[in-house]
Order: sequence, then structure tokens, then C-alpha cells
Amino acid sequence: MTEVKPAELIFICFMLLHGFVAALNCTSPTPQSLLHALEQHVFPEKQMRPAKNFSDTTNITITITILGILGVNEKAQILTTVLWQALQWNIEGLSWDEKECGTTRISVPREKLWIPDIYITEFMDEDKSPKTPYVYLDNTGRVYDFKPIRVISSCRLGIYTFPFDVQNCSLTFGSYLHFAKDVRMIQGATSEEILEKSRNVLQTKGEWELIDIDVAPSTLAIEETQYSQIKYYIIMKRRPTHYVVNLLVPSCFLVTLDVFSVLLPPESVDRASFKMTLILGYTVFLLIMNEQLPITGESTPVINVFFTLTFTMMVASLLDTVVIINIEFSSSRYRAPPRWLRVLVLQYLAVVVFLPPEKKSNRVTVFLNPSTDERTINSSITNISKSHLSSITGNTTPVKTPPVPLDSALQELKKLSRDLTAIRLQMDEHLQGNKTAQEWQMIGRVIDRLLFGFYIVFITVSYITIICIWTWNNSYAA
Repeated sequence: MTEVKPAELIFICFMLLHGFVAALNCTSPTPQSLLHALEQHVFPEKQMRPAKNFSDTTNITITITILGILGVNEKAQILTTVLWQALQWNIEGLSWDEKECGTTRISVPREKLWIPDIYITEFMDEDKSPKTPYVYLDNTGRVYDFKPIRVISSCRLGIYTFPFDVQNCSLTFGSYLHFAKDVRMIQGATSEEILEKSRNVLQTKGEWELIDIDVAPSTLAIEETQYSQIKYYIIMKRRPTHYVVNLLVPSCFLVTLDVFSVLLPPESVDRASFKMTLILGYTVFLLIMNEQLPITGESTPVINVFFTLTFTMMVASLLDTVVIINIEFSSSRYRAPPRWLRVLVLQYLAVVVFLPPEKKSNRVTVFLNPSTDERTINSSITNISKSHLSSITGNTTPVKTPPVPLDSALQELKKLSRDLTAIRLQMDEHLQGNKTAQEWQMIGRVIDRLLFGFYIVFITVSYITIICIWTWNNSYAA
């Protein structure tokens, strides 16, 4: 039996502890010598995961840095970003002496080493970023794989508060094939470090602003297998200045003009023309605005609801103006308003809109009794005698005139009575028509002022809501 020397026993134990890859021996401190040693002991093993045993787990440390936020497609629910991905893992048992080999780190071709199959779960398109052909390998067996990635990922975008929305999109990194017991994802830098570094190197200053990054390890379970993952949450908010200046401010100007157009006299035809011009301008504005608003099938932005309600109020205001003008010019031909309408509008709604009722006139109208019979008229006429005529003319000797027949005087008085009766009836109809017209005009003024009050309340609530959402948007740390 051959005796085993102590030196050989130590070497065998060292090989068992460090696996198949041992410390490299370089013949000289030159790159050629180190590369030759790697080709002999490391590169041939690239087909296998760098672990001593199959049961050992390879830890992949990952860190990302956001270089740019290129765009957000709300309709397709897609986020486009540019990341700098840094992966690190160990080749167990590999090491070399710095003095013997002349360096602590060397770049080697990517295809010469085992590379983990790390992918992003939310990927929606092919990665078209430039490829990096090399990775770093240091003297402790640590591999550093740095590369840029152009990520087109799916993101559940909420546009309800557009253009003051804040989006939270996730990027999940994990192995495509290896189970969690074989490859485990380890978080590298903290979320605070990633956020600070990303803000320092962020190349884009466009519509979106990066406000926070969260990191959380997770595990994907599919049936009985589990996959280790690291999930990054990218929180960003939209810069709303462009939309406020181009959408909200013009809309507010047009709405304010329409509100104050209610102050024009209701009987003025120009008021209707002015409102029609405003509606036409607002329609053109909505057509232009449609191209800038995001569209999704899940929710409708508050700003869309605001524009729709505003357009509805403008149309209702125009209809109210048409009704008021019709009442002003045609109310004299209307029938008297129903009693329930007079009570509801003139007694209750008039108080709500602070429109006091008109004061009643103190003028007294005396009406003649149309049933006066002809006998009374005849008796009144027969009482007229010559003595009365003499009292009127005085003591002077009257001039002789031809006597007037009493029948002719009676006929004239009858005709005069009929004319007076007709005049009185016409006056009654005229006064009754004026009263009906006044009631309809009063009802129109109450409705006009009531709509004006609704308009003011709607505009006030809308402006307060927009200001609150904007304030909430700005509350996030810049």
C-alpha cells in the first residue's frame, strides 16, 4: 500500500473544499499567463452552474439604476425606460494571487462564462439596447455583469386624476429557468441609494418625474415549484404644467365668460348670439383637446368629466336664454300660469334665488256695471229739462235754436254707452294680459337666476376639486 504524504493529503482536502475549480497558478504576472490559466480551469466549465454541488444555491446580487423615463403610453398601458443593470455572483473555488498573476480584475468575453438567465417579467418587446460583450472577473471569483437595458414593460396605469396623476410601475427580475433552490435573487443597493443615484444620472427631463423607488424580494410559485425574484417599484408623477396651460386655463376662460353672460339683459337677442358663439368656440376647443387626452377602457379622467359637464351647462344656459327671450316677446299671448307653478316658482324658488316679488300698484280701477238697463238711462235722460239748460247758460236770454228731438239724444247716449262698455272690456283684457305676461316674465327671471346659481356652484366646486388634486400631486417629494 502506497503511503500518502501529508502534502498530498492537504492538497486533496483543499480540492474537496473548493470544488473542481482551484486557485489559479500563473507562470508570470501577465495577462497572457492569467488568460491561459482561465482557459485551462474556468472556461471549460461554462456549461454548468458555478457551484460545488447541485444542492448548493447560487446567489445573484442585482442592482439597477434608472437612466431615463422615455415615455408612457396610457392607451397601450406601456412604460418605456432605460436601466443600468448590475449583476454579481461567485464562481465557487476560483481565486488567484494578485502578485503572482499581476492584477485583481480582468475582463473576459461574456460567452466564456456561465451567465444567469435573468429576465424582466413585465417585458413587452425585444430588448434593443446595445450588447456588452465583456464581463469583469476578480481574483476572489466574483463576476460583475454590467449592461444597459431598454425596457418596454407593461404597467397598470391609472389616469383618473390626469394630468395630476402619479403612477406606480413594477419591474420584476428573476431567473427564467432556474428554481429558487438553484438561483436566488439578492437585493444589492437599498431603495434610497438607487433613488439618489438615479436622480443624479437621470438623462430625461420630460413629462415624467421620478419621485421614489421601492424594492421588495418576492417568490413566484407555480404549482410545486418556486422562483426567486426581486421586484422594483418605480413611482413617478406627471408634470402637469403643459396640460394646465393648454387645456384647463382656456376652458376656465370660456366657462367664466359664459357665466358672466347671464348678467346680460334677458330680453336682449345678443345674449343668445353671444352664447352660441361661446358654444361653437368650446366645441372647436374640445376637438383639439381630444388628441391630448389619454384614453383607456378602464376609467375616465376627471378632466374629461369636467369638460363634459361644462359643455352641458353651456348648452343648458343657451336653452334657458331661448326660453327667456320667448317669454319676453310672446308672454302676452300665453294663458295664465297654473297655480302650482306660481306657488312653486314665485313663492318658494324666488326666495331661494333672492328675487323679491314686485310691489303691487296702489292704482284703483273702477269698473262699470255692464247690466245697467235702458230704463235707468231713459229716466236719466228725461230728467234733463229746459230749467237745467237755463241754469247752465245763465239768466241771459238764450239764443233760439232748433229744438232737438229727445229720441235723437237718447240714441246718441245709447251709442256712447256701448262705446264706453267696449272700451272698458278692452281695458280689462289688456290689464289681464299684462298681469299674465308679468307672471310669466317673473317665472322666467326666477328660472334664469336659479340656473345662474347652479352654474356658480358647479364652477366653484370644479375649481376647488382641481386645486385639491393639484395640491395632492405636489405633495409628493420632488
